[in-house]
Amino acid sequence: MIRLAHFSDIHLTSPTLEWQFGDWFSKRLTSWMNHRLFGRARRFSRAHEIIARLIEDLPTREIDHIVFSGDATTMGFESEVRIAAEALRVGDLSIPGLAIPGNHDYCTQTAAASGHFERYFAPWQQGRRVDDHRYPFAQPVGPLWLIAVNAATGNRWPWDAGGAVGSAQLDRLRRLLAALEPGPRILVTHYPVCLATGCREPAHHGLRDLDALLDVANGGGVNLWLHGHRHSPYFLEAPPGATFAAICAGAATQNDLWSYGEYTIDGNTLSALRRVYDPIQQHFRDAETFRLALTR
Repeated sequence: MIRLAHFSDIHLTSPTLEWQFGDWFSKRLTSWMNHRLFGRARRFSRAHEIIARLIEDLPTREIDHIVFSGDATTMGFESEVRIAAEALRVGDLSIPGLAIPGNHDYCTQTAAASGHFERYFAPWQQGRRVDDHRYPFAQPVGPLWLIAVNAATGNRWPWDAGGAVGSAQLDRLRRLLAALEPGPRILVTHYPVCLATGCREPAHHGLRDLDALLDVANGGGVNLWLHGHRHSPYFLEAPPGATFAAICAGAATQNDLWSYGEYTIDGNTLSALRRVYDPIQQHFRDAETFRLALTR
């Protein structure tokens, strides 16, 4: 049996941000307004406290591997990435991990090109690659494979929170999946296949090349899709267009939604437990459970 801990969208920030003149004419201004003026700071007011409790909780749960599906930060500043990696004890925790960036981590094209996320989360980005490209990469965990795909792009327009994998990474993903030894294959990306209702994400908030990624995942034997991006957790046994189930971790640190997923995989069966934060007792406790078949 393999036990995974899956969490996402922690949205940590820093008291001192490295604003530059150009940031005020980019998507960072929208993100700052959303944080300071429209309630995100209030909704994530206990984020640092909850992450500290989460990191205390994981070693008590006999977790084999951590899966973090992006949005470590609020605005993608280097100080936020550094604080998030330190809070998660990346490289210091006894449990190995996998991490990919979310659209907030690549808030702007400058943030995406900076390599800050990849540098600070490097210990959680080890794995098998194609031609030494950063993405995608695969990590073995016992008999199964975790496959990390980066769909964050660094958007220009203030209203655009969408992403894309891109044709070059899709080609590498196809080659990587073909080269992996047999075993359950779990794809990890920030964006969902669809909403909890089964409807597609709006174009400005979802994957622009979703159909192409689904084609590669379906053809490459993917058994499960793990993601974040949406802050309420949910799962779908048969998302539209997919031959596998999908699980959204939700936002680990948003007030009243704070939780993470604990997945026990035994053969082709996944038994999931959602662990929720109790703000009164200041620790995580068991909540809902569900089971999924990983057979195709």
